[in-house]
Amino acid sequence: MAHILVVDDDKDLCTLLKTALERDGHQVSSHQSGAEIDQAACRWADCILLDVMMPGEDGFALCRRIRSIADCPILFLTAKTEEADVLTGLGIGGDDYLTKPFRVAELRARVAAHLRRERRTPHTRLRRGDLDFDLSERMVYHQGVPIRLTRSEYAICEHLAMRPGQIFSKEQLYQAAFGYEGTADVSAVTEHIKNIRAKLRPAGQSPIETVWGVGYKWKNE
Repeated sequence: MAHILVVDDDKDLCTLLKTALERDGHQVSSHQSGAEIDQAACRWADCILLDVMMPGEDGFALCRRIRSIADCPILFLTAKTEEADVLTGLGIGGDDYLTKPFRVAELRARVAAHLRRERRTPHTRLRRGDLDFDLSERMVYHQGVPIRLTRSEYAICEHLAMRPGQIFSKEQLYQAAFGYEGTADVSAVTEHIKNIRAKLRPAGQSPIETVWGVGYKWKNE
């Protein structure tokens, strides 16, 4: 499941795209003007679909404004087919474009392709299930609400989440959290895991599994 942000002044098209993408299991938020888009609206978007020709702030201007906030693919929906317009969109941070009118099946395929690529190469964000990792802030969020982890707890959590299904010993997780120069004991890892689980439990999250006699792993989605 991904969070898709759609911005297009055509209400009917917004409804069509929302229905089609939700059928693929995504959560879709649709807006009809760039003025509605702030940092909160696009911060956790996994993919953004922008109409180019909108009244007020057009798609190009909106892309310039949010590109530093939104670390995700931006696809332009445009009736403009001139090469200069395409190059403008790609040059300001767009990742792809679809020329109107387009087939919904093609848009769904393009979105799916970009989402697959993003999952292979996390940059400053990482999603695991309903948990969002802000790798630059070193914070974990559940549905936009921060989960307050200590520095060491976050380091262990991120290390596991970046490699789902891979088993790590206490020694390996100790190095991830404290480095080779750490002064704590590896038994501290057990306490950190216990604390992480306690902090994730109220959000209904239990992604860390104990592999008895070996270590811990993040559950495969």
